[in-house]
Amino acid sequence: MTLVLGGARSGKSAYAEGLIESCPGPWLYLATAQAFDDEMVARIAQHRARRSGLWRTRDVPLALPEAVAASEGPVLIDCLTLWLTNLILAEADPAEAAERLSAACDRAPGPLVLVGNEVGLGIVPDNALARRFRDEAGRLHQRLAARADRVVLTVAGLPLVVKPQSLTPGAPA
Repeated sequence: MTLVLGGARSGKSAYAEGLIESCPGPWLYLATAQAFDDEMVARIAQHRARRSGLWRTRDVPLALPEAVAASEGPVLIDCLTLWLTNLILAEADPAEAAERLSAACDRAPGPLVLVGNEVGLGIVPDNALARRFRDEAGRLHQRLAARADRVVLTVAGLPLVVKPQSLTPGAPA
């Protein structure tokens, strides 16, 4: 399992797609976005247009753990933070959903790449909902990073491997 984090337009989705495309297809794209406005419709269309015909796409705004549990072969989840938004708007329990997703990821039969927005690097939000979202995203990413074999942070289109890395000074990474 690989967790790919990054800011908006950091190249995280394209990088994650490349990781999955290095595996034999067909590939499953579990999409969590919901198109509530024209701008989001355009973003979703841009993502779909970038992918070849070997991709199968399943829209799972809430039922992500169930979709992972039912998956076969290489799977890309894009994106965790949109899924978290959907959970909060649906008044679901993010901690319980995160535990179900973690368990499903642990049992996934094929390569799994998860994409999320790193939202904790900025200022403290000025309202309770935004602070809750930021905190829940941080907890979700930490939970999945602990289970992941590899964690990558994308910055300006460049992947920076965060895990695995040696915790012993001077030891090879």
